Formats: sequence, C-alpha cells, structure tokens
Amino acid sequence: MELLISVLNDMNHVEEVIKSFNEVGIHGATIIDSTGMAEILSTIEEEIPMFGSLKMFLNKGRHANKTIFTVLKHEQVDVAIDTIKDVVGDLSKPGVGIVFTIPVNRIEGVSL
Repeated sequence: MELLISVLNDMNHVEEVIKSFNEVGIHGATIIDSTGMAEILSTIEEEIPMFGSLKMFLNKGRHANKTIFTVLKHEQVDVAIDTIKDVVGDLSKPGVGIVFTIPVNRIEGVSL
C-alpha cells in the first residue's frame, strides 16, 4: 500500500480529480487546504534580497492549494497519477502541482 499525496495549485481541478478517481475505482480520499512555503515567503514584509523577485513572481493572488491524500494498493498508484495528470496537465510545469507517494505499512479502519 502507498499513501499518494497530491498538492494541486489550481483549486478548480479538485472536483474533477475526485470525480475521475471515482470513475477509475479510487473511492476514498481526504482533501485539505494547504499553503506552500513559497506563498509564505512571498508575503513576508521585510525584504530578503534573494526572494525579492520571487515575491513578485509568486504573488499572483493564489493563497492556498488543495492537498489530496489517498491510500492505494500499489497497482492503483500509476492509475491515480495518470488520472491527476489527465486533469491538471503536465506536472513538470511550474505552478501546476506535485504528486508523491509514501509506503504504508499498516492501515486500519478502511478496506482496500
């Protein structure tokens, strides 16, 4: 089992990702609001020389992300990642989001 974590920068994609998960047989996920480090740094009042241009680049009105957590069987991971990419596009482009997994050794309360 693996914990898939996906941070989506465009909150409008969350509903479509969840609907698409359901269509491919992924039926459980938790979604939380999140804020990235770059967002926090872009709001710091004092000027940090290295982050001066970063503030201007990042401060585009985006204040939060959505983070999706879902525990998957190993064979579902590629399906889930492909599903996310089908909705959000190329994850290698800046500002789209990230996806990663962490091994899960034990789970209770959910049957997979």
